[in-house]
Amino acid sequence: MAGLEPLYAWARPAISRPQDALVCGIHWELIRHGYRCLGAGDQPGPDERKSELLPAGWEANKEVYTLRYKSTDDAYELLLKAIMVEDSMILNVMDRRSQKVADVTLAVADYINPEHLDDFHKVYKNTEELRTRITSGIIAPLGPPAGKGRKEPESKEDVPWDENPLQLPPRQPMGARAPHRPSPLSPFAVGGEDLDPFGGRSGGMIVDPLRSGVPHAGIDPSSGIPGRLPPGAVPPGARFDPFGPIGVGRSGPDPDHLPPPGYDDMFM
Repeated sequence: MAGLEPLYAWARPAISRPQDALVCGIHWELIRHGYRCLGAGDQPGPDERKSELLPAGWEANKEVYTLRYKSTDDAYELLLKAIMVEDSMILNVMDRRSQKVADVTLAVADYINPEHLDDFHKVYKNTEELRTRITSGIIAPLGPPAGKGRKEPESKEDVPWDENPLQLPPRQPMGARAPHRPSPLSPFAVGGEDLDPFGGRSGGMIVDPLRSGVPHAGIDPSSGIPGRLPPGAVPPGARFDPFGPIGVGRSGPDPDHLPPPGYDDMFM
């Protein structure tokens, strides 16, 4: 319990019973979770200010300890009453602003060695259990101060789309350069796109000349193909086979129109 040792050394002259040592440990757990002590008693006194130390007179009543706390962000104001009932201490904590109440009962002997009040290294035991009881029984029900709460999970929007195979890639604006794709000539790329259609891989069995990895400037089926499709006939980013030669004004004759070798041979 880092920080408790200097606090205990400072408060040692006022500690005369095991319950005093337990209150000191409880006080430090509240300090660790973002609270500061305002003073002792139910009502505020003059010139009060937040402090990590125990206030003067905190141990005056050995049967009922009354302490007031405020969070560092001023969002919570707690009234703590530690009531001794035989060998147990009942913690009753109320947030004066929200009127929420939390209760915890601790057996003093479970956390304090009464014969070692003079030795900080031996006076406390089961410190992790004490921390857990204070956190789950007081801090969590009343609400942790700002900066001490649970860390918010990262937004899913921060995860790159290519790391999520179930998320479609962002739509490219018209005229933007298509994302880089691996060469379809790779011997290990065959069938890759069919196995992972959203993974940005190549090598699928579906013919798609617009995604072949070879740049075709000016081809955008969503804007229409003159003489074949009107604008808007193909959704942006859809797989599309233009069912004809890509581009216009191809140079040279169409290979399909050339006669086969030996065409003039009458015995062919």
